[in-house]
Parts: sequence; structure tokens; C-alpha cells
Amino acid sequence: MAAVLLIESAMKFAIAVFSAAHAPSSRRALLFAQAALAGGHEIVRLFFYQDGVYNASDAVVTPQDETDLPKQWRTFITEQNLDGVVCIAAALRRGVLNTEEAGRYQRDAVAVSAPWELSGLGQLHDAVQDADRLICFGGA
Repeated sequence: MAAVLLIESAMKFAIAVFSAAHAPSSRRALLFAQAALAGGHEIVRLFFYQDGVYNASDAVVTPQDETDLPKQWRTFITEQNLDGVVCIAAALRRGVLNTEEAGRYQRDAVAVSAPWELSGLGQLHDAVQDADRLICFGGA
């Protein structure tokens, strides 16, 4: 009987987050992303959609006795040099604007800054094409 050597290869993940920063699924998404990288896998893109755009908002104020998930996402994306994309349509609908969009719509509030990028839903589609798996957190 011949021995079979199983070699586990690294997977490429696209991760979509649909829930707000205070939702447990957003925390699970971050923990999954951290574990994936620690396990030698690759994250093609993190895409924040629907209420998930609040994870990218500088305007979210987390109570002192709770985990500041937007800050943890920002730190994780920056330190790991990841592509953190916020759906522009979902962000506009929720008032989560970067400098360019705030100027375009003549709004005073800017809630999104680096490392986040506002972009279209096509970015999720592109990520899925490059990834082995799409993992989604939250949503209805």
C-alpha cells in the first residue's frame, strides 16, 4: 500500500463583512482574517458592504468598556498591508464619506480615511475571481 503525502496548500480568501462594528459577526470576521493570515493563507481583499461600512468609519465612538473594532480593523489592515474596500454606494447611503465624496456632495463630515478605499461592488466581484473562497460575515 503506497503512502499518500497530503500537502495543504495556502488558500486565497476574499472576505465580505455586512454587519456593523458593534455586531458579533464583525468581530468574528476580524478573528477569521487574523487566523487565516496566521495559518499561512492569503487575503485577496476585505470588502465592507451594507452596515459593514461602519467598520471603516472614523465617526464611530466605541464605549470605553467595549472593543473598538473599527480601530482594530484599521490597525490590522495597515499592519498587514491589506486591501480594505468600502462599498461606495453603501457608504454614501449611510453618510460614511471620504474627503473626495464629502466635497462632491457638499457635506462637512468626513468619516473615512486611509487605509480604507471607497470603491464599487465590482471590487468584490474581482476579489472573488482571484480568491479560492469568498467568506461572508453578517447580513440578512
